[in-house]
Amino acid sequence: MAETVEAGPVVEPEPVAATLPVDLAGLVPLDEVAPAIVAASVSRRAFLGFGLAISGGLLGAAALSRLVPVFADSSDPASPIVGHYNPAAKAWTFVVDTDACIGCGLCVVACKEENNVPEEPAYNRTWVERHVTTADGARYVDAPEAGIHGFPAESTAPGAAGKAVTASYFEPRLCMQCENSPCTTVCPVGATYRTEDGVILVDARRCIGCGYCVVACPYGARYLTPAGEHAPNDTPGIADKCTWCYHRISRGARPACVEVCPVGARRFGDASEPDSEIATLVRERNPQMLHPEFGTRPRVLYLGPSVEEA
Repeated sequence: MAETVEAGPVVEPEPVAATLPVDLAGLVPLDEVAPAIVAASVSRRAFLGFGLAISGGLLGAAALSRLVPVFADSSDPASPIVGHYNPAAKAWTFVVDTDACIGCGLCVVACKEENNVPEEPAYNRTWVERHVTTADGARYVDAPEAGIHGFPAESTAPGAAGKAVTASYFEPRLCMQCENSPCTTVCPVGATYRTEDGVILVDARRCIGCGYCVVACPYGARYLTPAGEHAPNDTPGIADKCTWCYHRISRGARPACVEVCPVGARRFGDASEPDSEIATLVRERNPQMLHPEFGTRPRVLYLGPSVEEA
């Protein structure tokens, strides 16, 4: 039997879709993403060179022409939730294609900027793992700084150095938005709850920071926010996780990580619309849950080698 050695983020925290009505004003071309990141956060200057290298060396002119609003000027007032939004009619579905992911880390950066997630690599709403199989049959998982700066040529997992690699892939991770969610069950004060359209959120006014939900999540998708000036919503010590950018999807936009992905490895949309791209993707390619044995019925589905390994 193959030996499995895993080494993910020290503290693991903590889904193309139908065309949604997005206001094109203020959209930022993808080739401007890296400079925008640097302007927004000086401490992430190391990402600039990597982002430009990916943009210029891998993506090509067609990908660079894609428009993403993730790093638009945050001084503009947020638009209200659209008046016609009917959560009961939505069947939001997130699909991750691990055959397509290139491990660039743009999704991690976009998520942190969009949701004011602490910069420290231990705190993430989404992260990217690299899964490697070596010639001796061992499997290793690494996610240096949650994959925010991409990955070095060699796995950083303990014991992987110097071994010949026979197979590898990148696996984006995030809150699975489970239908049978342990986090909502164990919360003693009802701070973790499910919206009418099935998205699990955290009420910062109620959360007491007990950490029960962090322990209960079998996917490692939650964390407790640290104290300090960078605590999300200025509320340190509470549970935080991916919300599928609920403030965006309820206004007709896509999650920030989906918007910024240069290769379409993250897909999101309303599967209740039979002719939508996400519904077609699910119907024709049959993406699968990660670890269905957990019994949580996650609504983030996967394509590619991650399904086979799980």
